[in-house]
Amino acid sequence: MPPVLGLVLAGGLARRMGGGDKPLRLLAGRSLLDRVVSRLAPQCAAGIVLNANGDPDRFPDFPGSIVPDDVPDNPGPLAGILAGLDHAAARHPAIAHVVSVSGDAPFLPLDLVDRLARQAGPGRAIVMAASGEREHFTVALWRVSLRADLRRALVERGERRVGAFLRRHEAVSVSWPTLPLDPFANINTPEDLAAAEATLARFEPD
Repeated sequence: MPPVLGLVLAGGLARRMGGGDKPLRLLAGRSLLDRVVSRLAPQCAAGIVLNANGDPDRFPDFPGSIVPDDVPDNPGPLAGILAGLDHAAARHPAIAHVVSVSGDAPFLPLDLVDRLARQAGPGRAIVMAASGEREHFTVALWRVSLRADLRRALVERGERRVGAFLRRHEAVSVSWPTLPLDPFANINTPEDLAAAEATLARFEPD
């Protein structure tokens, strides 16, 4: 598999966490974003970028470029994915794939890119992750060549649902076990953050 570009999605409004930049919330003394980067970056030979809107100086320690949405009105994760694909096409023209992850998933598997890439055959545009009975639409490997159709979906058709776009492109999934922990568990609420703290206490003792 040629090198891929990593894309961390952090453009959401975090309403269930009370607003603000959810990936900057601390989990056991480290930001969620730092934990995501430490697990994803070693898997991405082409580097990583962050999709975030507003002042990029909020993320001074991020080791790559900050790429905002260029579709107005906060249309959701598809806009962030489009921003990543456009960045790859402009700055990394030799890169054929971008892997996207959520900026609030601190336990990402260290074999994520490898396993998704193994299913990315010539006729397969999107490969997404799954765990248990759940598919994780925003944790996926995307062909950069999808960007034109994705822009049409967002701008001309007003499409917002990631799942609908995945189904139209016949995305397949690769599943990970949920034990001893779900590697795609994400932090949406203060209760989720407390549960993640408890998980870390079990698996990363002092």
